[in-house]
Amino acid sequence: MIYNYLMIRFGELSTKGKNKKDFIRQLSRNISSVLKDFPNTQIETKYDHIYVKLNDKKYEDILKTLQEVSGIHSISLVLRTDDDIENIKAKSLEIISSNEGKTFKVYAKRANKTYPIISDNIIREVAGHILKNTSLKVDVHNPDILLTIEIRNEGAYIFTKTFKGAGGYPLGCGGKIMHMLSGGIDSPVAAYLLMKRGISIECIHYASPPYTNIGVIDKLKDLLRKLNKYQASIRLNIVPFTRLQEEIYAHCDESYAITIMRRMMYRLASEVAKRRNCKAISNGESVGQVASQTLESMYTINDVTNMPVIRPVVCLDKEEIINIARRIDTFEISIRPYEDCCTIFAPKNPKTRPSLEKSKELENTFDYEALIKDALNNIEVIHISRDDQDLF
Repeated sequence: MIYNYLMIRFGELSTKGKNKKDFIRQLSRNISSVLKDFPNTQIETKYDHIYVKLNDKKYEDILKTLQEVSGIHSISLVLRTDDDIENIKAKSLEIISSNEGKTFKVYAKRANKTYPIISDNIIREVAGHILKNTSLKVDVHNPDILLTIEIRNEGAYIFTKTFKGAGGYPLGCGGKIMHMLSGGIDSPVAAYLLMKRGISIECIHYASPPYTNIGVIDKLKDLLRKLNKYQASIRLNIVPFTRLQEEIYAHCDESYAITIMRRMMYRLASEVAKRRNCKAISNGESVGQVASQTLESMYTINDVTNMPVIRPVVCLDKEEIINIARRIDTFEISIRPYEDCCTIFAPKNPKTRPSLEKSKELENTFDYEALIKDALNNIEVIHISRDDQDLF
């Protein structure tokens, strides 16, 4: 194989100034974690790039794994070689001859300013050598092949292939959040978008047996295994919600049932978040999608907590959310016919503009605080890990 390294670029991390080294250190740790299945690779962390030495391993699977790591802007398949100009010319010819196309352009960057040949002269030398030894033509505007040469302290990097990364920030740099995971299409997508921004997730789910099928828990596990591509281990807190729901429907107007139910969920999520040192709660709400997701409903429901509530898909339409779900491979799992407590107990005519005062009045008709305390004392915890072991 011609190539011997993958060159990883940071993207948004370049704006982090004095904190950049902390972000790079976290990204390097995350890369080391996902490359455990490729034990012969070596990682070199530098200020501008991270390099993965392939050691004659095929790059395709390694590249695919790295493309799922948040914080990586792009990845180039490169040859690191001696920076002698004659060697650069010979290796450039070898690399460009392995590409398909009729036209080419050479781009050179001299990051090592002590290198005696300026970038323009590197381009002339290499392009001239290629023109003499191939049938390729130069096209500086729209070439079939862009050959890039970067001169750095450790040698010359030559490449033609660059692949897009996940972008965002390294997982773990943005703190931890308590994510409300329903099992539908939206909440796994929201979880993915949070992780892409460097936020670690812990999940909370509200179970209402016997009204909800046990299959919904298996559905959640399968969703989290898909999300393990982005976070190696995810804790799932399963909160018993049956008694709360029964009391809500026994004491509240049906049209307010979803509003009161969501207020209880926010109370529970906030308390579990505090216990688990999460700095915010999050969910898959999208404005206007259902009755509990109008601005008026969000205002009334949000009143029960002063903890920040993050809604990553709030302004996405359903088609946009579905497209992301398909891309991260959660869609087919999300549409399995196991309903959560919200859909099982959905009223026929829910309030889209619920009154805060009316909501409080209805809640005062039963002892919800005792029920919340009981639910918090009976949480079941499951850890879903990348190694496919569920830890209880």
